[in-house]
Amino acid sequence: MAFNHKDLLGIRELSVEEINSILDTAESFKEVSRRSIKKVPTLRGKTIINFFFEASTRTRTSFEIAAKRLSADAINISASTSSVTKGETLIDTARNLEAMAPDAIVIRHPTPGVPHQLARLIDAAIINGGDGAHEHPTQALLDAFTIRERKGRIHGLQVAIIGDIMHSRVARSNTHLLTKMGAHLRIAGPRTLIPTQYEKIVEDSEGSLTVCDRIEDAISGSDVVMMLRIQRERMSDAFFPSLKEYSIQYGLTAKRLELAASDAIVMHPGPVNRGVEISSEVVDSAHSLVLDQVTNGVAIRMAVLFLLAGGKTEAHSD
Repeated sequence: MAFNHKDLLGIRELSVEEINSILDTAESFKEVSRRSIKKVPTLRGKTIINFFFEASTRTRTSFEIAAKRLSADAINISASTSSVTKGETLIDTARNLEAMAPDAIVIRHPTPGVPHQLARLIDAAIINGGDGAHEHPTQALLDAFTIRERKGRIHGLQVAIIGDIMHSRVARSNTHLLTKMGAHLRIAGPRTLIPTQYEKIVEDSEGSLTVCDRIEDAISGSDVVMMLRIQRERMSDAFFPSLKEYSIQYGLTAKRLELAASDAIVMHPGPVNRGVEISSEVVDSAHSLVLDQVTNGVAIRMAVLFLLAGGKTEAHSD
């Protein structure tokens, strides 16, 4: 099993072999969620802490479900209910949590680099549940798992990523992962929302990245169309005239989707703003794998917890 890391901080640090190891492990765990009793004893006696400084539905819930399906004890902590609100530093909070001997801490924080800082200071495994606009590794892994599951491969696929690239940790992690695996990316969005240095991410990758001015150019012939939410909570300036104007220029409609391959799949990390970045008609269409992504998120997070929290391969079954 090609995975020897103490932590999962980002996709950039992972090799193709390590990515495949996580995806293959997730595939073996997905079957657990189809059972009448959705539990295996793999992480019995282990403790997982979910420490979230930002709102989350899918990531936090799926990590909790993943831990419980592996028979681990899952503890959820929000910043608003922690001693951080009383003036305790993040580092002191983390050290106090470590004093209780958890096996892994999943952290989401609005500041880039916080998971990396904690990983250097404490012994528990640190899993990055999203740090600012930097990375969201488990989202990229579940996206890759979903693509591979439906398409049978990642190498050589044409993938369009459209929307708020600048503020999207999902876009950054997916760019690292998909190009490492040999996919060819075309990104599009308002030029004000595409960092000028973005293409440098893929300098040493098997795949490629092209920046397109029009959504139609990015979608044309694509096997995968990945839409991103406008992250207004991270914006301090006006990057486009209005949401209506954005939707007209960069929203995914059924008409625009006709430009993609006939068997193209549509993805979105959520939450979806219907009628802004994507129409309801497309979200609810047969092309959409949005709910498959959510399902696969549990399997991927089971795999990550298993690999980092000391699970044993022989414990997959009841």
